[in-house]
Amino acid sequence: MSMYGANPEQLARLGTTLKQQMETINSLMGTVTSVLGGTTWVGPARDQFEGDWNSTFRSALNRLSQAFEAAGQDCVLRSQDLQRVMGAR
Repeated sequence: MSMYGANPEQLARLGTTLKQQMETINSLMGTVTSVLGGTTWVGPARDQFEGDWNSTFRSALNRLSQAFEAAGQDCVLRSQDLQRVMGAR
């Protein structure tokens, strides 16, 4: 017999883990921005990278961070609902 549904504790842990990844992503963006700003590098290659970083790369990382936040929150809320239905809370 296969299970349909979720283990509330595991689901909550997944949600927390996803939400914690936002800190990692934000730290990564801050580190790269800081190091890039302090790097002596002049020319078209820097201009290209900096343009890509400030538009494409950071935007993608921001979207990833927002997706982890939303998915993490959804997992936590579903876990709470499951626990309520199961009478654990």
